[in-house]
Amino acid sequence: MNIRHPFFGPIIRRCESKNEILHVYNEVDPYLEMSHIHLEERRGRNRIIVYHKIKNCRYKAISNLFGDAERAMDFMDPAFTKLKSLTKLMASPMTVLKKFHEALKLLPYVYHAIPQKGKIKKAGFEEVQITDLPLITHWEKDGGAFVTLPQVYSEDPVKPGIWNSNVGMYRIQLTGNEYEMNKEIGLHYQLHRGIGIHHTRAKQLKTKFKVSVFVGGPPAHTFSAVMPLPEGMPEICMAGFLSRRRFRYDYLDGWLVSLDADFVILGEVDLENNKPEGPFGDHFGYYSLVHPFPYMKVHKVLAKPDGIWPFTVVGRPPQEDTIFGHLIHELTSDALLKELPGVNSIYAVDAAGVHPLLLALGSERYTPYLSESRPAELITQSLRILGTGQLSLAKFLLIMENHDGAPHPFETKKFFKAFLERLDEHYSLHFITRTTIDTLDYTGGELNRGSKVIMAATAPVKRKLFASDIQKVRNETGLEVLEPLEGIWMVIFKHFTNYEIRQKEIQQLRDKLKSYTGPLPVILVLIDEMPVGDLWQNFLWITFTRCNPEADIHAMEESFEKKTWKCRFPLIIDASIKPHHAPILEENQNLIQKIKYFIANEI
Repeated sequence: MNIRHPFFGPIIRRCESKNEILHVYNEVDPYLEMSHIHLEERRGRNRIIVYHKIKNCRYKAISNLFGDAERAMDFMDPAFTKLKSLTKLMASPMTVLKKFHEALKLLPYVYHAIPQKGKIKKAGFEEVQITDLPLITHWEKDGGAFVTLPQVYSEDPVKPGIWNSNVGMYRIQLTGNEYEMNKEIGLHYQLHRGIGIHHTRAKQLKTKFKVSVFVGGPPAHTFSAVMPLPEGMPEICMAGFLSRRRFRYDYLDGWLVSLDADFVILGEVDLENNKPEGPFGDHFGYYSLVHPFPYMKVHKVLAKPDGIWPFTVVGRPPQEDTIFGHLIHELTSDALLKELPGVNSIYAVDAAGVHPLLLALGSERYTPYLSESRPAELITQSLRILGTGQLSLAKFLLIMENHDGAPHPFETKKFFKAFLERLDEHYSLHFITRTTIDTLDYTGGELNRGSKVIMAATAPVKRKLFASDIQKVRNETGLEVLEPLEGIWMVIFKHFTNYEIRQKEIQQLRDKLKSYTGPLPVILVLIDEMPVGDLWQNFLWITFTRCNPEADIHAMEESFEKKTWKCRFPLIIDASIKPHHAPILEENQNLIQKIKYFIANEI
């Protein structure tokens, strides 16, 4: 299928030759149907999907562009590989002198990072309305139609201009709730986002806060919007570098317009009022609920006649956005570790929703002359991690001293096994209570509020782990037990009522565990029902997305000394669903059955 599009056309032709394109020619409904086609295809052949005919919309759409890491990198190579080399050089400036010729080869790519002013009249835009766009609703309880791959552009009101800009991927709600159709849209951004700094300064100055939303254009522009760049480094430059094409722009009525975008929404943020935004099926695998968030008064909506609308569907990981995390890690790991002295490797666990669980290997170099081993520098490194950009959103930070044979945190099963063998009852756990957590995490009972825990383990082995005799455990304790890994039990437990009753139920559990004659686990997780699917992936998702450390971590024995919580293993993590938790995302099964036939026949 020859699609005449300056950016998606070549990609489609290239991937078509490899049978990596699913063309959907039948009319599709943007309400649930498009999102469920995407979800089903990701479970199958994981091809890019082109939707040729959308109900009540004259534009085409494309999804799963970034569904495969190798494919996504191929869109941006050789610039992606060059940028990876550049970040390594930046992480170790002395290397530039040793590899001067290699550094010189990067100069042409650096040139592409310089934005280029053009003429909007030559870009081919026409003015449309919000209702002309693909209004895609992804999940049944979503509050309306959302833009899921936006490039949201703002400038610093104190120092306006493209060199003091921020581009982020902040979801945009196009319809629903109290938004006036075609005149207002929702703007949802979370903690540690650059747009928040611009918004704050606009309020302080009492000046207009103009925001532009770009959709489409070179895939590198979309990817650049998710890059966690340091404050003061414009994502616009990253977009040009990776697309090997200078970012072309012009201003219209005071708003910056990306001349390569397929669609542009220009709006002004109301500095005095918020409006309800949500619900939205998010990347934790739950609905983020309705909360007051900023909204934009729409000034103009622009579209190119042959525009193609890119979108993705987020939900319980892994989804397409998992690939974003993989690519970001590829590019930034060396530079990030440079900011974290003593930290050898770090990994945000996608299966646990990314921010709820962070695994790291660190160093212990403070007191090599002492024979006793307890976390010291590991704690310093942990606090540094929790004070660095979006890493600060981590809820569980498990950090282990690097040692011979230590597995990389990316190997989650091997890491957990080594970690549990070294976890100490007396010195390993450090709680941070009443603090900020990820906006999408509802375990704390309030928006953006909850707790964190650092679990630090030094290199010496404290115990050996053995697989349990599960039938013996069930016979002696009466508990329904699953074992995702040696040293970890998942127990199907009573549904949560309230915390007072739960304390009594946990005491009853302790009494049952005392009757067991075999070795107890290091961690015991309470869950609501038998999970379906891969047990290890379920352990990661259920445990770390449903636990508030300060309220939901218990132990076989626990006490306080001064202000320090002391315990005896096993740790008991209550990962049952609480009344204040967000609802779990569920696919429409009738629709899925229809789509399976749809995809099998490629209609």
